[in-house]
Amino acid sequence: MNIRAIIIETKWGGMSLISLYLSVLSGVLISLQYDPATPFFSASSLDLLTPYGEFFRSCHFYSSQLFFLFSLGHLAAVILAKTDQQLRFGKWLLLVGSVPIALLLLFTGYVLRADATGEAAGVIAENITLSIPYLGTLLNSLLFAIEAEGLKRVYANHLIGLGIVWGVCCWDHLRRYRIGFGQHSLLLFGTVLFSLFMAAPMEPARLGLFHIQGPWFLLGLQELLRYVQPFWAGVIFPGTVVVALVCVGTEGKGRRRSLLFIAGWLFVYLILTFVAVLR
Repeated sequence: MNIRAIIIETKWGGMSLISLYLSVLSGVLISLQYDPATPFFSASSLDLLTPYGEFFRSCHFYSSQLFFLFSLGHLAAVILAKTDQQLRFGKWLLLVGSVPIALLLLFTGYVLRADATGEAAGVIAENITLSIPYLGTLLNSLLFAIEAEGLKRVYANHLIGLGIVWGVCCWDHLRRYRIGFGQHSLLLFGTVLFSLFMAAPMEPARLGLFHIQGPWFLLGLQELLRYVQPFWAGVIFPGTVVVALVCVGTEGKGRRRSLLFIAGWLFVYLILTFVAVLR
């Protein structure tokens, strides 16, 4: 069996949904103890003071990572399968739109930790958003507003706003997809077991530390920001791959060119990520 067939036949969608359910369930339990007014204290006290708090925070963290990774796998499978069964462009547009929304959900989870990584990620996100001409202030007010309001806006979007938008984008998929927990019991058991023995990261601020690495999926962007202005590095560069993904839903030569562009973009981003890891 070739790699293409393996990717297409793997149940990425089911694994993604199982991870999402686990993430939502553990996230609801965490939210009962979380206070955006004192984010770092709330997050760290989950580990130290709340019964089973460390387990639920770890479960939420790892299941969220898996949800995003399996979603990317599902998207790759849909792209490869499109040669056999064409997806409507409107539905494809919504599916592509769910990817940056899922990324924002994952990203805001890091910010809400309010540790060294979370604070750095929040500052970078605000600077990139504010660099957008004309719309930057409005978008920052809708998504972050960390400097003005702390993490209240981020918390509301993570808990409700972004989830609703993602659900709208994926509703056509979700209403047709039926999964059983028994079909993915190994994944479910493995995630829970891993969360029991491996605590989710928490990095307190350290004096004298001049370089803080952001979330793993933004290391390439963080490295690019060293050489390019925030608007070009944080908006235009990632925006090009989203546009290319949209064009994959078209017919003809545009689809092939878009796939080649995405492959080249991923190669460049992997190099940037590798350089960032070595710092």
